Amino acid sequence: MNQQNKEDQKFLKFRDWLSNNLEIDTNRKEQIYLSICNSLNLRDVSYWIEVFFAAGIATVGLVLNSPAVIIGAMLISPLMGSILGNGLALAAGDVILAARATLKLGLSCLVAIFFAVLLVSLLPFKEMTPEILARTKPNILDLVVALFSGAVGSVAICKKPIGVATSIPGVAIAVALMPPLCVVGYGFGIALSVNTINGLGVARGGGLLFFTNLVAITFTAMVVFLALHIDSVRTKDAIRAWRKEHEESIWVRKILDFFPDSKRLKKIGNLRGRFFLIIITIVTILFPLSQSFTQLRREITLKRQENKINSAVREIWLKQFASFNDGEPRSFISQVSTRQRNQQLIIDLHIFTSELYTPGEQNNFVQLLANRLNKPEQLLSLKLIEIPTATSEIFSAIPEEEPSEPIFTIGELQANFLQQAKSALLNLQFPPPAKIINYELITSPGKPMAIRIIYLSDRQMDKDAQILIANDIRQRLNYPSAKIIMSRIDARSRSINFEEKSTVLTPESRKILDRIASMLRQQPTLRLQIIANQKQQEIENTSTTRVKAIKKYLESKWKIDTKRITQKLGKESPSDAVLKFI
Repeated sequence: MNQQNKEDQKFLKFRDWLSNNLEIDTNRKEQIYLSICNSLNLRDVSYWIEVFFAAGIATVGLVLNSPAVIIGAMLISPLMGSILGNGLALAAGDVILAARATLKLGLSCLVAIFFAVLLVSLLPFKEMTPEILARTKPNILDLVVALFSGAVGSVAICKKPIGVATSIPGVAIAVALMPPLCVVGYGFGIALSVNTINGLGVARGGGLLFFTNLVAITFTAMVVFLALHIDSVRTKDAIRAWRKEHEESIWVRKILDFFPDSKRLKKIGNLRGRFFLIIITIVTILFPLSQSFTQLRREITLKRQENKINSAVREIWLKQFASFNDGEPRSFISQVSTRQRNQQLIIDLHIFTSELYTPGEQNNFVQLLANRLNKPEQLLSLKLIEIPTATSEIFSAIPEEEPSEPIFTIGELQANFLQQAKSALLNLQFPPPAKIINYELITSPGKPMAIRIIYLSDRQMDKDAQILIANDIRQRLNYPSAKIIMSRIDARSRSINFEEKSTVLTPESRKILDRIASMLRQQPTLRLQIIANQKQQEIENTSTTRVKAIKKYLESKWKIDTKRITQKLGKESPSDAVLKFI
């Protein structure tokens, strides 16, 4: 018993020491408690305006992939107050405060998510940006940041205003509460409009990150408030007197009357209520902790495997393939990347070389790499991208220890840029009904490189959508000065008419087909669909013969491969045939 009293005395001395060093006296503790209680007022109009604006700014920042805009939303977001209220409620065992803080936080989350869903539904396209993806896979490091942020936020709000103004913005940025909520809203918006499974996956990831931050901040705030002993005897008396006249607290007390043993629950500092709330916090924090730890372990394992493969690729290439037999340099690696497809490992290897590698040499490299990695040769696939150099002279000036920067011709730089553009634009998607068809590299002396994006659509894309897509392309290319040009191919149908009961093309029809064929020649990936309409008074197979006439004209005059032309029968229509790009 004496040992227990000694430990209690040590803890009390620590509390007093911490409070004195932070200049938190009895009056300040009362102010903190009352300030947090007052901040949970549901009728605070300015609070809800801040929630709306923060949610809107965060959602737009996520879509624009702009960290600066997202940071602005973090600074505006007022959610930290409700979470600190929960932490104080846990420290004091105050069920009434916990109920008010939880209610306001829950309503705030619903408002932010609903507003994000509304904004996403109004967007012309739904592109997954890196800023969104970064918030769908939380790991244990996010939990650690939230733990520290909750502790710092609690100390900052408790300490006297001297110097706090510089710490609160940093805390708001560190905890990042609003962006994950907006990712949840973005995911629900995607689920409702584009893809249910992918959208729910995004919403789940954002929700897990927010829940991790919420529980961690609440837990560390509780520890800080316990250490500072905010719920002193004088503070409890002041709060009891204040609640007798506070409308929302009276309303919560009436609700608690319906629960058994409500008198004990309503007492500030009740051991049973405090134990109940702390147990809930500890149990709930285990879920995001285990999820994030598993995710982090998986990421570390994959990164180690990738580093091992990249090291093996570079080592084997340097020893066996980077030089000629006489020791003269032949090539050097520009970039190595690996990816898994089903069970097959695909190695993308970009090199600059003075002499192209034969298929036999490439197969030899794959065999050596398979032996090094202890994998069957059939499960490895090499995609070697060779950029020829003008001569091998550029290698002669390279020192052994520290290679100098290679010299490239304009053609080599263009080829390299085009290859980067191909990789960057691989998964680029346009807002429906627009569909990307092709892209072209445009160069001009004295001007930055430009990319022309050709897309198929029955209407012109909105200016805002074009700006957002152009910014996304520049971000993917890491080329802020690139000029992005949008060229539309009209996807609307063209009508072809024949003379009555005739299968011979009219001069007007030939002009239409010439324009269509010219576009097909310019864009090799473009295809054509012919819908043949059969009229009742015409003999059978007339429509089929007319389709053959159209195909023959395109093939004989314009050399259009008939494999690019599909056909189907339509209903009776004023037009004998309808042509449409697909």
